Amino acid sequence: MRRKIQNKKKTNIRNAEIEMTNFDYYAPTKVVFGKGTENQVGELVKEQGCSKVLVHYGSGSVIKSGLLDRILQALDKAGVSYVSLGGVVPNPRLSLVYEGIELCKKEQVDFILAVGGGSVIDSSKAIGYGVENGGDVWDFYERKREATSCLPIGVVLTIAAAGSEMSNSSVITNENGWLKRGYGNDCCRARFAVMDPELTMTLPKYQTASGCVDIMMHTMERYFNQEENLDLTDGFSEHLIRTVMENAQILMKEPDNYKARAEVMWAGSLSHNGLTGCGTAGGDWASHQLEHELGGMFDVAHGAGLAAVWGSWARYVLDGNPARFAQFAVRVMGQTEGDDEKETALRGICAMEEFYRSVNMPTSLAELGIHPSDEELRELAEKCSHFGKRTVGCIKKLDQEDMYQIYKKAL
Repeated sequence: MRRKIQNKKKTNIRNAEIEMTNFDYYAPTKVVFGKGTENQVGELVKEQGCSKVLVHYGSGSVIKSGLLDRILQALDKAGVSYVSLGGVVPNPRLSLVYEGIELCKKEQVDFILAVGGGSVIDSSKAIGYGVENGGDVWDFYERKREATSCLPIGVVLTIAAAGSEMSNSSVITNENGWLKRGYGNDCCRARFAVMDPELTMTLPKYQTASGCVDIMMHTMERYFNQEENLDLTDGFSEHLIRTVMENAQILMKEPDNYKARAEVMWAGSLSHNGLTGCGTAGGDWASHQLEHELGGMFDVAHGAGLAAVWGSWARYVLDGNPARFAQFAVRVMGQTEGDDEKETALRGICAMEEFYRSVNMPTSLAELGIHPSDEELRELAEKCSHFGKRTVGCIKKLDQEDMYQIYKKAL
């Protein structure tokens, strides 16, 4: 998805003059969805006309399940030459990205196949940037320069969460200072994404729930904005969040429920390919920025970290747009609309936290299992503000002190 916020034009809707935000929508990834679709990967890669592929993956389930062997056999059958690099971990590390860049250059790799979830896909995108652009790939994540190209990437998705299979974004952790940074560029968008919901059935409940929160948050970050929103975009967003909530609770009891797995997997892609951001001017994204520092310092699961800080963020910025939070409370969380917008909004925030608890997700840093000192809270805020050089969010622009207060309230 590419959305360039252009000039606003006035349009007359319901006899009221409303300013609508222009947008671009760009989603070029071919999706191959359903049971057994991973068996098509050999031909899908061959169609790309590449000479050598890097098969990039994590560890554990992709090997134990036999999926990696099936992927390699499919490539062999299609006559595709490849090298492999495993070892990706949650909150993917810059050191492995550097290793992948050198391997690709040495082996003259011209296509990357990511077999895994968001961490593997993000690592693949970073490797692709590093091979195609000179200099240090970390420069892109530090916003020092822009990438002009990326090695083409294909995906076999095994975790429904990050939406990286259709997004233009990636997040990498630099072990030097434990800085977690994101970067977005359309040139990294996957050529294809193979999505078999059955591949997610072996995920632990905690990882499934954490993934569902991440999916919801990708739409919620866009939903909370200061624009005059399109009813259609709002409707997509609200239904997507409710769908994920409903199916997350089903999966806590029935992890092998194919339909629920399919609903969540498809929602993950639609939540982060830009569809729910059309006309929103991008959205808020402060919760993600706050969580990135928690992931960098404490290596927590991303979705769980988001759940832990969201309520504190929401209460802190609520006065910036109480009507939007009240709408969320009524349309998404099923609250009765009251005369007081703020009271309705607060009930909606509480209801979302109750949902998090219902799928065993944390609503505080203590429930997340971390107990930062005041000094560490200050460090989190310092890093999140890029050492005082930026603010985040649009409901309320948060500076370093605001970030510290939200972290403190999340304890």
